[in-house]
Amino acid sequence: MFSRYKKQPAAQPVATPAEAAKSPEAPASSAQPSSSTAVARKPALKKAGEVKGMDRERKRKERLSEIKIELHRELLENLNLAALENASEAELRAEISAIASEVLEAKSIVLNREDRSQLNKELYDEVTGLGPLETLLQDDTVSDILVNGPHQIFVERFGKLELSDVTFKDEKHLMRIIDKIVSAVGRRVDESNPYVDARLADGSRFNAMVPPIAVDGSLVSIRKFKKDKLSIDDLVKFGAFTEEMAAYLQAAVSTRLNIIVSGGTGSGKTTTLNALSSFIDDAERILTIEDTAELQLQQTHVGRMESRPPNVEGKGEVSPRDCLKNALRMRPDRIIVGETRGAEVIDMLQAMNTGHDGSMTTIHANSARDGISRLENMIAMAGIEMPIKAVRSQIASAVNLIVQASRLQDGSRRMTSITEITGMEGDVISMQEIFRFQRVGLTPDNKIIGHFTATGVRSHYSERFRLWGYDLPASIYEPTTM
Repeated sequence: MFSRYKKQPAAQPVATPAEAAKSPEAPASSAQPSSSTAVARKPALKKAGEVKGMDRERKRKERLSEIKIELHRELLENLNLAALENASEAELRAEISAIASEVLEAKSIVLNREDRSQLNKELYDEVTGLGPLETLLQDDTVSDILVNGPHQIFVERFGKLELSDVTFKDEKHLMRIIDKIVSAVGRRVDESNPYVDARLADGSRFNAMVPPIAVDGSLVSIRKFKKDKLSIDDLVKFGAFTEEMAAYLQAAVSTRLNIIVSGGTGSGKTTTLNALSSFIDDAERILTIEDTAELQLQQTHVGRMESRPPNVEGKGEVSPRDCLKNALRMRPDRIIVGETRGAEVIDMLQAMNTGHDGSMTTIHANSARDGISRLENMIAMAGIEMPIKAVRSQIASAVNLIVQASRLQDGSRRMTSITEITGMEGDVISMQEIFRFQRVGLTPDNKIIGHFTATGVRSHYSERFRLWGYDLPASIYEPTTM
């Protein structure tokens, strides 16, 4: 049966259930307590039938997990993996189902239709995908997956973290999935190289750190790649900013102002940068530089570059600065750097100052003024000795606009400030805020109450906007009263 994909070893006797139980390879019953019993806070309040139901469900999951581990071992021994490279998904699913049925029948294991279907799906994910993580990766409501050891996996949904019911069998199972991911991109992770940054096949960002650096088991974080690109209209609809702010940003991008998107981790900097890039003219040549390719530009003429870490011998590194230096020789109209975090800040500022107007990047900072300080610190850390006034003068002439993105305490993401850099006043960079998010309070369910408002300050670049055909009405700069 299914000889096309199944290996044809010498016939071996199938172990009986009793022999399988004595075998050292037989999976031991799980010693880990179920989350339903380990974290039950008030068991006395639960009804007897409810407790029995939970216990029955726990035992069912444990039994299915043990069967899955044993069947996965059988699949690896029986499947002809080389022949499966050209097999379709339907053929592979049918082959896995057939081999699983043969093994279950040989071991006298009876499962109902629902359990058998779930088992076949999990086996398919183990063979072709990322095991238990595959379900979370296919869930469109999940934006981040955070693994704290084999038995604790958190997910982020709609800006809030929650504990999922997905687990790995043990640390060995988790390490096997990590190795599968990093080996696919030519990396490795072990005790001598205990952390790795990579990209999944769908573009999701993957980071892992393994023992002994990770004390309680391997740590994995996956920032999922959104298949549906969020446009400016989508962000306005979600309440990230207003129509007036969108009109202003369209004028800023179209008239080739140099823009920095500032914010903390997970605040939506890359999403904002993607949305802003939609205002770039399709005729312009754009070069993007990232550590992990996440930008999804819509234009026709886009050249994408991705930096590379050193190999095991410490050689072969290609830094963002190397990419940026090379990009300047490739006749770009605009350069977009996914994130500026090191010595590449020098070349980025020089590019903005020398004919590559309209360039954009992101930085980690909590406000526009903090963003300027971060740029100064990065220049200092790059080892370039310049007077502070010269550094600030370089920044003031290069950067025109800072867009501040924030993730608020209720999980919502807002564009909390749009600030223009207008020049120098003595040794200080002068700035003016054009729009801000004004917080008012909290609802009883901890949702933030607030509104967007202009500050009443007219844009420093109003004349530039008018000359480029974006004559914004004066009303968009008028403060909103609630």
